[in-house]
Amino acid sequence: MTTTTLHTAAAESLAAQLPTAAPLSAVAQPGGAPAVVLEAAADAVVASFVGGLSADLALVLTDLEAVVAAGGTDHGIVAVTDVLRPSLEAAAGVLGVGVLGEARRESAASLFADPETVVFALTAGGVPGGWFGLRVRENGTVSAPAATPAVPTGNLGRINNVEMTLTVEIGRTRMSVRDVLGMEPGAVVELDRSAGAPADVLLNGRLIAHGEVVVVDQDYAVRITKILDVAESV
Repeated sequence: MTTTTLHTAAAESLAAQLPTAAPLSAVAQPGGAPAVVLEAAADAVVASFVGGLSADLALVLTDLEAVVAAGGTDHGIVAVTDVLRPSLEAAAGVLGVGVLGEARRESAASLFADPETVVFALTAGGVPGGWFGLRVRENGTVSAPAATPAVPTGNLGRINNVEMTLTVEIGRTRMSVRDVLGMEPGAVVELDRSAGAPADVLLNGRLIAHGEVVVVDQDYAVRITKILDVAESV
């Protein structure tokens, strides 16, 4: 796979995962980023990938605020970077084995202006819906993943297929490396809360509710007992 095909496969994988109202297609921009893109890139979602290849990724959407609203991010529930991360992960998956760093919402003007960055217009029916920039710092040969179906239209429907990590935490503790290495079957680890205290329910690491651990059909589950207010969860 050539570098050009590598970039194209990454852009197409990203476009297939974007939670937009209309499916977007990735079209390479041979002349680089025009002025309108550099201006729009002042508000972008960016991430870096480290692995067999090193790369910088940047995503700009013309209707980013619609994605923000669909995720309820104005209420502090889901960050727009979390909503768009699966799309960035799909693009990074083309680059092979590696780690995609934290997605950040910041200016990507300098990245789009870099001659080494391959820029793609993300269009729907010929109308630009955004732009994707990919700067690969090493060459490689990888296979592109299969594209996924477009998500349903509508407001909340835009993020229906966005996967989030829901964690139930019954307590925490801090231990030295010496104590961890000294653990063996039968060892007891004391947590920072008393028995019977509610478990914490976290969405992408953010506390959103309390619950109690129960058993359902011989499987563990959590029964939600309280949904936290945004201010309390933060």
